[in-house]
Amino acid sequence: MQTIRRYIFLKDVLILALSAFGGPQAHIGMLFERMVNKRRYITEAELLELNALCQILPGPTSTQTIIALAFRLGGPMWAYLSLLVWMAPAVLIMTFGAIVISYLDSSTLSVTRYLEPIALGCLAFAAYNISLKAVTTKVGIILMVMSGILAYFVRSPWFFPFLLIVGGFITSLKYRRHPEEEKKPLKIEWSNFVLWLSVFLISAILGYVFDWMPIKLFQKFYRNGSLVFGGGQALIPLLYTEFVEFKHYLTAQEFNIGYALVHIVPGPVFSFSAYLGAFTMKGSGIFGQIIGGIVSGIAMFLPGTFLIFFTIRFWEQLKQFRVVKASLEGINAVNSGLIIAASITMYYSVPFTLLNNTIMISTFLLLTFTKIPSPFIIIAGLVAGFMFI
Repeated sequence: MQTIRRYIFLKDVLILALSAFGGPQAHIGMLFERMVNKRRYITEAELLELNALCQILPGPTSTQTIIALAFRLGGPMWAYLSLLVWMAPAVLIMTFGAIVISYLDSSTLSVTRYLEPIALGCLAFAAYNISLKAVTTKVGIILMVMSGILAYFVRSPWFFPFLLIVGGFITSLKYRRHPEEEKKPLKIEWSNFVLWLSVFLISAILGYVFDWMPIKLFQKFYRNGSLVFGGGQALIPLLYTEFVEFKHYLTAQEFNIGYALVHIVPGPVFSFSAYLGAFTMKGSGIFGQIIGGIVSGIAMFLPGTFLIFFTIRFWEQLKQFRVVKASLEGINAVNSGLIIAASITMYYSVPFTLLNNTIMISTFLLLTFTKIPSPFIIIAGLVAGFMFI
């Protein structure tokens, strides 16, 4: 009976992978509907706690929530199976999308010209929405503004994780404002942490020694997946800095088109890594691009998986520490600042025209004041591109 229930859970994960649009904020609502209200795999309070844990950890929030739930239901094997079912459709679609777009000539690529300002409108909305929910104190506002300014002027892929750590440390000093709980002995199994750290170090060494792009892609995405907090939207400024400004693997236009594309693909936003990996390998033929997309997708999702396996075993004891809860305020505030900085940087990458500005502002207003999902807006922009070639 328990095995049948686990297979039903995998089917539910597949349904979500094919229908969950809108990023982690939308995914959590669908998880409530299917996993709590319909299937009763978990209570509402337990799901909220798991989601809170995943927000504290680096990695894809909705993905880690699903993995944690699968781990509770069936252990590591079912958790890995759930991860594969959840990420595979989006990773494959984004890889295929990168291959198609990379072979379009400049005239054909013009059909996507409206996607860039639409993507910027979506990113601006994400920055606004996250800031509105996550930044509620004076300290948070200061951290958001300062991190946004610093991230705008210091364009380094290593600087952003440093800002997140500093932000979390600053608000962790306010831990006394949180109610104290009765503490129990903390028992930690270190195997998955050692696994995460070992892969981190080995991939960094291999990426430095070998000049083979799949290895370098694995190293870059594993590092980003290990150091980004706040889900897919917080990932954008790191990837834009590294792949467009730092390494020049993609142009700003190619990056923005991919960012728009990920909004019309169901499943995790971290699948954007597959698009970037496949596009980076465009000089290696279609087979090379497929390898680049799959390697990049796996590398992006692995760190969060190892870390949630490590943490879920002692979460009940970890959440009793007020310093952990307090640090989340600073991490969220810095996340907001990073996304705002990315919005401004990417804004200047798009041609400054009245039409582009109108499309961007209209997208932001539609997402803010209506219930029109972003995929519909992006599909409308793509259709308009075909109609007005």
